[in-house]
Amino acid sequence: MSPSSPPRDTGRSRRGTPKAPRRRVRPVVAVAAASALAAAALGGGAYAVLARNGGDGGGRHSDPPRVAGSPVTTVDDTGQLAPLRRVVPPDVLAVSSGQPIPQERIDRLRRVKRINSVISVAGGAVQLQGRAVNTFAVDPSAFRSWTPPGTAKNTELWTALAGDRFVTSKSAATQLGLSPGQPYPIVAKTVPHVTMGGSGDLGLPGIDMLVSRKTGTDMGLVQNVAVLVNAPGVDPAKLAAAVQKALGTGVSGVNLHEKRYQPSGGGQRPGNYLDLYKQAATSCPGLSWTVLAAIGQVESDHGRNAGRSSAGAYGPMQFMPATWKSYGVDGDGDGKADIMNPYDAIPGAAKYLCANGAGKGGRSLYQAIWHYNHADWYVQKVLNLAHAYAARFS
Repeated sequence: MSPSSPPRDTGRSRRGTPKAPRRRVRPVVAVAAASALAAAALGGGAYAVLARNGGDGGGRHSDPPRVAGSPVTTVDDTGQLAPLRRVVPPDVLAVSSGQPIPQERIDRLRRVKRINSVISVAGGAVQLQGRAVNTFAVDPSAFRSWTPPGTAKNTELWTALAGDRFVTSKSAATQLGLSPGQPYPIVAKTVPHVTMGGSGDLGLPGIDMLVSRKTGTDMGLVQNVAVLVNAPGVDPAKLAAAVQKALGTGVSGVNLHEKRYQPSGGGQRPGNYLDLYKQAATSCPGLSWTVLAAIGQVESDHGRNAGRSSAGAYGPMQFMPATWKSYGVDGDGDGKADIMNPYDAIPGAAKYLCANGAGKGGRSLYQAIWHYNHADWYVQKVLNLAHAYAARFS
């Protein structure tokens, strides 16, 4: 079958005049439920498109209620772009089969042990240049943190999205022959003409376009159709199962660390804090990744509390700015050593520890951790946590 055009109602009204065509937004669905999909769909990764058999798929949706003290982030497009404060590597992508995920189910994720961050988005499959494209409608200020560091830092791209332009993956831009600054009709429940704002690595398999929340509402995309989850240090497969259980029936949870969802070729970047600790430790022979994980937990709870401390340190590894100038690392190869970026900060911590003898172990390791924070209680806490990590992951 070919999704060359949206479903249409060809019946007639009681007066004999043709009814206006009704377009239904196609939901984003798990690949396991869509094994016989049309080849015209761009999404070749975790998700592809499937026409709905019934239901509106769009229409009016009230904004999901906010829960006081909740770590759940729901999109709220203000039209203005907030500065990037942190990078959040997604561990699990959960997608509904088409109906909005009830907000109370999303709130259940607060009770899933060790979940750090959650963001929910609207979405669906639309048509662009005659091809089906899986699309998320997001708040640029909140969602940029969940994309690869190079994309997250591309302020021009997110400013365009905040201005109600659309952005695509690089592969979609190439396949569809898209040009930034040009308007294109996007076929959904409505057919708005939206200007392309640019392209970049979105980091989500099968998701090839982002629009602003306002544009998504105008197109009738399904609210709360997908959820991204970050849980540093948690086994991604177990996390995917826990997320799917919390969100209930009709939702598929995908472990984004599975090999089939990773970029092809060499040089793959770590996908979560656990992987970052392990990779950074390899830069210092003799240093165990468990020490970095323990410091990351004590300093910021693996990025949860990365703001400035009373002493003036900040970032996921809580560096003092003067120390960062000497030991900062450009871990993601974007040309900048960013104290707030875990892809830079964790290798920077390994560099600092190594310079103080951490790779030698024993008393030298003790002294290296002491240099990180001049307190014996701190050293003991880090070492105890490191032993706990070693026991858990051995």
